[in-house]
Amino acid sequence: MNVKKWIDDIVNSEIKKSLPVLSFPGVQLIDVTVNDLVHDGALQAKCMKAIADKYDTLASVTLMDLSVEAEAFGSPVIFCEDEIPTVVKRIIEDMDDVEKLQIPKVGDARTGEYIKTVREAKKLITDRPVLAGAIGPFSLSGRLLDMTEIMVLTLIDPDIVHAVLEKVTKFITAYAKEFKKAGADGIIFAEPAAGLLSPDLNREFSVKYMKQIVDEIKDDNFMIVYHNCGNTIPLIKDILNIGADCLHFGNTIKLHDMLPLVPSDIPVLGNISPANQFKNGTVQSMRENTLEILTKCSVYKNYIPSSGCDIPPLSPLENIDAFFAAVKDFYKE
Repeated sequence: MNVKKWIDDIVNSEIKKSLPVLSFPGVQLIDVTVNDLVHDGALQAKCMKAIADKYDTLASVTLMDLSVEAEAFGSPVIFCEDEIPTVVKRIIEDMDDVEKLQIPKVGDARTGEYIKTVREAKKLITDRPVLAGAIGPFSLSGRLLDMTEIMVLTLIDPDIVHAVLEKVTKFITAYAKEFKKAGADGIIFAEPAAGLLSPDLNREFSVKYMKQIVDEIKDDNFMIVYHNCGNTIPLIKDILNIGADCLHFGNTIKLHDMLPLVPSDIPVLGNISPANQFKNGTVQSMRENTLEILTKCSVYKNYIPSSGCDIPPLSPLENIDAFFAAVKDFYKE
């Protein structure tokens, strides 16, 4: 995949395809539970294929399961039949815990299944890019330290935060490299916790480490997508310094306020609410909201229609259908 050409083509196309973060709702298409899915890479690839067969997306994306990397570090995770897994307890209390913290090998816990997902999906999906997914360094550190605690520590004891960040950054980099080896055409880094930080703290505790990862893995044939569903408008100047090829934002912000701040050759994706519209909306409200955002954002040629974050597993397929229909009808007109 030539990333520059792919991006040039989608930016300059008058008719846009969408790229929602659509993976978990595939459980409805292949009749399995979320718990089945998150433990089986082959099943995940089958789920991605079912979605690709039903929906004409720009790319196929793996699950946005932000418990995987934390579990590999030793975090306890709760699994439910139809809910995305959740990290339930911090494993780092002090610097002694940080020093004892072992950097896992790629393949530990469920990370091997997610590498397998990409390998199998590349065999099944040949008409569009396949994008892997991984958590960002600050968001992973927040799971190991507890989100409330890490926010306090950035102010009163930054050394412990940096010590954790150094270890998780090494792991995320190695994990991303294995996705490349498995055949992924790119990766979506989910760094939502950084949306809670001030610009100065975001620069110090997220951007610095995200950039290290991107510099290590980015090349002309491997696309980097940065996702942050927090309050990103005050952070955008530093986010651009990460060097991601595409930016994906949530519905915390108004995307038509963000687009003028981003160079026109960088695709900006978002930001229809996964909860309010995809999960809890109606066919009519989904259509109206999608068309409203398209009307405001499509004046920028680098806007790509998308959900604001991961679409919940049991979101009605009728709402997802309505989103795709609205995008198609908008660009047909």
